[in-house]
Amino acid sequence: MALRGRRNRTHTTDATPTTDAAPTADTAPHADAVPASDREDDGRRGYTGRLGAYLGRLKAPAGRLRAPCEAVRRRLRDGGLGPAPVLLTLAVTWIVFQALNDHFLSPRNLSVLSVDIVGTGMVAVGIVFVLLIGEIDLAVGSLAGLAGAVFAALNVNLGMPEWLAVLVAVMCGAAAGAVHGFSFARIGVPAFVVTLAGLLVWNGVMLYLLGPDSSINFSDDGLVATLTSRYFDSAVAVNALAALCTAAYLLVALHDHRRRAAAGMPCRPMGEIWARTALLALAAFSVVRVLGRFEGLPLALLIFLAVIVASDLLLRRTPYGRQVLALGGGVEAARRSGVDVTRVRISVFMVSGTLAAVGGLFIASRLTSASQISGSGVLLINAIAAAVIGGTSLFGGRGSTWSALLGVLIIQSIGSGMALVGVQPPVQFMITGGVLFIAVVFDSLTRRSAQSRGRV
Repeated sequence: MALRGRRNRTHTTDATPTTDAAPTADTAPHADAVPASDREDDGRRGYTGRLGAYLGRLKAPAGRLRAPCEAVRRRLRDGGLGPAPVLLTLAVTWIVFQALNDHFLSPRNLSVLSVDIVGTGMVAVGIVFVLLIGEIDLAVGSLAGLAGAVFAALNVNLGMPEWLAVLVAVMCGAAAGAVHGFSFARIGVPAFVVTLAGLLVWNGVMLYLLGPDSSINFSDDGLVATLTSRYFDSAVAVNALAALCTAAYLLVALHDHRRRAAAGMPCRPMGEIWARTALLALAAFSVVRVLGRFEGLPLALLIFLAVIVASDLLLRRTPYGRQVLALGGGVEAARRSGVDVTRVRISVFMVSGTLAAVGGLFIASRLTSASQISGSGVLLINAIAAAVIGGTSLFGGRGSTWSALLGVLIIQSIGSGMALVGVQPPVQFMITGGVLFIAVVFDSLTRRSAQSRGRV
């Protein structure tokens, strides 16, 4: 009996629920028994969670925009925005002057503007080559005037055929550039000094050739005069030319994309290629349409664009162009990489002198005479300003020949707009100088920012 009772007590004790067991319905606490402070904390946490989720949804678009904004800021720091700031400046200039005078964007004024930019633009393209190696050529204005004087003196005074007089004038510019380059590269005379001396010497030779009248008039229907007086008014021909240029750009861009992609090198996205092609087509056909409403497409503009394209291909797609850019990045580094520094320096000044002579012939063609105007200091200032405003760095190593086109468009647009509005020439000089100053400051800040990060 004692054993049975002990077993029963043991069974009863095992069946008794422990404190770890779940409470029954009778013993579970009621909702009303939860303190009010705890319920308020739970409500706050729920509201905070919903607010955080809402803010998270708002931050998602901002996060998607942050990456492109950061990329733009980085490219602005590195000076990698390309022609965007220049194009924006040109657009603002045109909008302002069109608002002040509705004749500014008329076909007639734009046609005159497209011819006026050629002479200064040619000189600016030559300046780009010199700026790319970090030097300066102050003699280009005098060389432009000298070329016009040589042509007029040989053709009018001596009766030499026009084509031969043109060839001699251009060769004089190339020879003068070779003298500058040799003095700088071989003898070691600073480029600033040698070209400043050239400015004085060639200006004196120009005045001597022009004689006591300081000008020589030539034929209005000759070869040189035709450079700026000939227009193509066939709509079929000019539209076909615009389509051909657009197709050529697309084919070259696609070829580069395939070649770089096959080599595993970074390449432009296809979307960007098609977008650039569409913008080029829009610009080309718009220019053809607007200019066709006046006299047609000027021969001078076609020659200028051909020179820009050829010089751009020379700089970007040939070993010589890569040597020029390498020399602008650093003389010692270029020398150690195998660049013939002396030869490149001389050739760059020859290119500058040659294009200065060509530009001088276009300016003389516009005036149908050779005079001191062609070799004035205003031409030198405008040519250098066009190259710098267009995006070519004064410190070398960065820029393209297209910057000469954009820069000279801005300068000539300012001059043309102010002439329509009635602003005096002194004010034009001040505004052009201000634009040049802003461009130089931007270039200096960009270079300083790059240097601080060890990119230069």
